[in-house]
Amino acid sequence: MTSSQPSGPGSHLSNVWSKVTDLQVVRGQGCRVYDANDHSYLDFTAGIAAASTGHCHPKVVQAISDQAHRFVHAQANVYQHDLLEPVAARLAGLTPESIDTFFFSNSSDEILEAAVKLARHATGRHDIITFDGAFHGRTLLTLAMSTSRAIDREGYGPFPGGVHVAPFPDPHASDQESEITRALRGLDRLFATQIPANEVAAIIIEPVIGERGYIPTPAAFIEGLGERCRENGILFVADETQSGFGRTGKMFAIEAHDIEPDILCMAKGIASGFPFAALGTRRAHDDKWRPGSHGGSSNGTPIGCAAALATMEVLTEPGFLDNVVARGTQLIDALRDLQQLDDALLHVRGRGLMVAVEFDSAERASAVVEHCLAENNVILMTAGTRKRTVRWMPPLIVTSEEISEAVSAFAAAIRATS
Repeated sequence: MTSSQPSGPGSHLSNVWSKVTDLQVVRGQGCRVYDANDHSYLDFTAGIAAASTGHCHPKVVQAISDQAHRFVHAQANVYQHDLLEPVAARLAGLTPESIDTFFFSNSSDEILEAAVKLARHATGRHDIITFDGAFHGRTLLTLAMSTSRAIDREGYGPFPGGVHVAPFPDPHASDQESEITRALRGLDRLFATQIPANEVAAIIIEPVIGERGYIPTPAAFIEGLGERCRENGILFVADETQSGFGRTGKMFAIEAHDIEPDILCMAKGIASGFPFAALGTRRAHDDKWRPGSHGGSSNGTPIGCAAALATMEVLTEPGFLDNVVARGTQLIDALRDLQQLDDALLHVRGRGLMVAVEFDSAERASAVVEHCLAENNVILMTAGTRKRTVRWMPPLIVTSEEISEAVSAFAAAIRATS
């Protein structure tokens, strides 16, 4: 049973948001949300991978409550509150060794824009390279960097200049080695024909491509990008706004690769969905970021810092990431077993609890997601340029029983819609 959100002439809400469901929820607990009639729904969207510790984790709730009684808004340009340095120090201990200096903001879009601004100051260059199928945000600059779906960009141009889109390896190519070589050659051709490498400030990539359909970036491709960055003085920027903070079974997905990023972009899971984001970089780069040239009214808010500290405490508890790996393995294995039910289920891929299944059509993917919600109260959502992919991103606290419950609903939906 579902509970619809009020609509009609009396509503004052914008219609610009797309809707995964029509649910009107009133509370959340762990991996479940509840509607006004107290019906429970298993939430395998986690606020689009943001609710890393689940809904209303007691440690996060307590930290937010305690901080709200002390200080709600302490503007960093005017005075600095006592959680700024602790969050930076905690991040310094969790991020790759190359990252030791941090700037805070409120959202992934803001932090990606900050990364571009820092890269331009640090290098004295202005051009940026992103990759086909990437999604980095919805501001004009981050939309210029995003090519996962035309609808996100339609009607909003012209976009800021200085952004160049390079090829990304086709994950479905049978010969992956040749495909990676092709994509890297495409980048080299871009250097030769459009923008010289010595004029590029940064290469920005998601270690797991998000909105295109949860596609792990091949290790050899990332290594090739790293080589080109080192050879040409280009900063390597890892966009971990969706893949970071345990989502792939490691604290950061870039840890699976032999590369030290110059800039690390973090958001979503960093504070269990509370609006908070961080940019991590090398001190040498930050020293070139001119004081006063960037900032914001709500950067590093006290409550956001409290939520981030509590979230990191939960994520670093002994065995936490081991459970993420175990639950991810359980999920991927179960979904691959389901491929035997229907030839329309083409691909299963993922790392940790950042998992995707791809169908042969958008209509089938949508029908399966709708059946899971209507018949079994399991919330999933689609992704991908063609909307053929169903992505699985439950809270990282998900249990074995909850994985089984969701997979059973998915299996029933496959049978019912075939």
